[in-house]
Amino acid sequence: MTAPEARLPGPIRVGLSRGLLEVREFVREWESVVFTFTLPSLVLLLFGVIFEGAFDAGMPAVDFYLPGLIAMGLMSVSFQTLGTGIAVERDRGGLRRLRGTPMPPTAYFLGKTVLVLVLALAQLVLLLGVAVLVHGAAMPRDAAAWGTLAWVFLLGTVAGALLGTAVSSLARNARTASGIVVVPFLVLQFISGIFVPVSLLPDWVLGAASLFPLKWMAQGMRAAFYPDAFSAIEPSGAWDLHLVALALGTWCVVGLLLTLTTFRWKTRKDG
Repeated sequence: MTAPEARLPGPIRVGLSRGLLEVREFVREWESVVFTFTLPSLVLLLFGVIFEGAFDAGMPAVDFYLPGLIAMGLMSVSFQTLGTGIAVERDRGGLRRLRGTPMPPTAYFLGKTVLVLVLALAQLVLLLGVAVLVHGAAMPRDAAAWGTLAWVFLLGTVAGALLGTAVSSLARNARTASGIVVVPFLVLQFISGIFVPVSLLPDWVLGAASLFPLKWMAQGMRAAFYPDAFSAIEPSGAWDLHLVALALGTWCVVGLLLTLTTFRWKTRKDG
């Protein structure tokens, strides 16, 4: 009588284990941890001091900039982290070695999803903590506003993660990854209402920014944090949350299709 064959763990279990491994590997690189988590909080601290009372926004500077910096932080830990990180793994041969193991491909992507969600939640908690403890910033006013924060957080993070995964395939090697990912992300921050109020941006700039998810993430976060009366600062005079949901949902679908059609386990030189 032969012994029964051991059953291999399923993709979900393997993916969750892979996600825990991804998180442990990320926190071991303290330089990445410091840069990823401190930049939005540092910018918030500086803006809260420098711009306090410098312009007539009808609210403290920290409250004015907080929603945009949350959106920036979420885009950073999703789009930028995966866009550069996966390109580095591919260039070093890590993806090719993983592809040769019994691990299902879905488990790899599930592991990256776990990593991004953990980083995004930690980023959000840190930024809110700094805003409240240092500046006494106002939080979302009611349950509906917290609900808006939750779904914008989820859709925006997923869209950023999928786009980062797709963009990683554009890099020929690890050296070019930063330029391909960081430069467009930096430009988007200036045209999406993160640093410059949307009321000061030309219509054609806002039109260009509307083609990408960061502008909609920032708009959704403003709807969650700002009083209702401040919807007047938006180009349409309203929060347009239905358009925010449509744009971010569309980018989730587009990002998934791009990932499925362009993702490579090997560098181009490997064929």
